[in-house]
Amino acid sequence: MPMKCAGKTYMGRLALRDSGWRMGRLTVLGVFCVLLAAPNLQGQRPAPSEYEVKATYLYNFARFTEWPAKDASVKGDSFGVCVLGRDPFGSILDTILAGEAIGGKQMVHRRISAAQDAGNCRIVFISSSEKSRLKETLAAMERMNVLTVSDIPDFSVRGGMIEFVVERDKIRFEVNIETAGQAGLTLSSELLKVAVSIRNSQPGE
Repeated sequence: MPMKCAGKTYMGRLALRDSGWRMGRLTVLGVFCVLLAAPNLQGQRPAPSEYEVKATYLYNFARFTEWPAKDASVKGDSFGVCVLGRDPFGSILDTILAGEAIGGKQMVHRRISAAQDAGNCRIVFISSSEKSRLKETLAAMERMNVLTVSDIPDFSVRGGMIEFVVERDKIRFEVNIETAGQAGLTLSSELLKVAVSIRNSQPGE
């Protein structure tokens, strides 16, 4: 039966792999509805943890972002989803990405220790451990076609592309479409529909 959420209807299924949550082939709107409903699923299955939800979002950000057709900055034949700094995901992100591919490239979880190591990444989650170095980190990745994501407060204001925020006890996200565009990335209108806010400005503006 179709599920209705915020006026939207979708058909799909929630795929679970081990303890991790993974969103089969739902639309972004469908995924968002499932994530918002997650705390209400207690009794049917355990509610997802904070980083299970965030890892699922990272997977779907990859599906609804377009990178430049000829991206010389990305090396290798895999689609790297990287974590810069202390990794809060543990094995969750590996579980979410296992067996998935984007554009024929196998998705892999990588851990990197410096922004300069992001050459094999399409998405970089910048850990809160990098908060004091955020300005330098974003500057180092300015010329890379990398989607930057973080839960550092004011990340999108300071030049990051997607910032996880908490609204009404639910994990949602803000988008800085200006910085994404400068990196040559195109974010799907479907993704933008479910962002809580969209910035179209330079850092500090």
